[in-house]
Amino acid sequence: MIAGEVGTEEAFEAINWGEGFPVRTVANTIIFLHWHAGPNTWAVAGAFNGWQAQEMNGQGDFWWLEVSIADPAGAQYKFVGDGEIWLADPFARAYDYDEFGEFSYVAPPALSHIQRWHGVQAGDLDRRMIRVHVPGGPGPWPVLYMHDGQNLFDPEGISGGWRMQEAVTALDTEMLLVGIDNTPDRMSEYTHADDSIDGTTYIARGEAYAELVDGVVRPHIEATYPTTGLRGLMGSSLGGLISLYIAHLYPETYHFVASLSGTLGWGRFELDGPIMQELYTREGWRDFVIYVDSGGGPGEEGCVDSNGNGLIDGRSPDNYCHNVAFAEALDEIGYTFEEDLFHWWEPDAPHNEAAWAARVNMPLGLFAAMASQ
Repeated sequence: MIAGEVGTEEAFEAINWGEGFPVRTVANTIIFLHWHAGPNTWAVAGAFNGWQAQEMNGQGDFWWLEVSIADPAGAQYKFVGDGEIWLADPFARAYDYDEFGEFSYVAPPALSHIQRWHGVQAGDLDRRMIRVHVPGGPGPWPVLYMHDGQNLFDPEGISGGWRMQEAVTALDTEMLLVGIDNTPDRMSEYTHADDSIDGTTYIARGEAYAELVDGVVRPHIEATYPTTGLRGLMGSSLGGLISLYIAHLYPETYHFVASLSGTLGWGRFELDGPIMQELYTREGWRDFVIYVDSGGGPGEEGCVDSNGNGLIDGRSPDNYCHNVAFAEALDEIGYTFEEDLFHWWEPDAPHNEAAWAARVNMPLGLFAAMASQ
């Protein structure tokens, strides 16, 4: 790229799926690369140079700087634009957060941190990023695959995010947390059946998304990081729904699935498709652990099954009624409460990331207990 032999996009794609950014050369130097074609001038500042901005070389649509760093592991850095814009490297393989926001690592530290992979894709689904919270130490680790990856680690995420790095630290447990970013097609990608909400119809693409998770993300994670073979799925709202659907499609692959405030009435809100309860009861008991919860409550109308078919009508605050009905239906087909079936109700809890972060320790603790057995 610096020699002008390949374009910036091609080079960044190759580096992203290789050793990652910044680039460590055979001469044991570090090349910082910033893809930016705007009018700004750019520099690099970090722990390796006393946080004094070191000017980068502008070249077409990117900037670069090659330096020698004696001990790159765990050394923090940022890009500096026009001497005043401080920016974490958006392509850095290893990163984390502090009181000033996101920062980048020259090379991964020995302590826990987050790593990223750009441009994950399967079929005709949109490309997206995956973010991996990596424990300190050599591993191997169990893996928990999660959705809405943008909200899992960033303290500036919606409603403060899930703060998953704090959750695993509080439980004193080690596991790989794989956050798969959503896309503008979230409503379709996270659903198993077509349905309409307030007159808008969404065409389900859940099976294609499940193939992305199990056919692309999981093989990449297991080829890249040391894992124990214990696998779980977790998400909230439609992310909880798609977690249950992936476990339904691949029951011999995943050992644990957690759905927080899952939208388990999806399929029959305004259309007449199957809901998740029907998919699970048709299959009968299967050998994986299930956790479902909600906040909210039955609402003014209560949990109503007007035609006696065992399926809840309408909607309730935070999907309370459908989650209770789902758990009770699983109990009837052979799952056992407090053994391989867990249900929790947090009365009146709202439908947001702050509420899920407040109780994620429960499903996370269940998965950690499975890992310790």
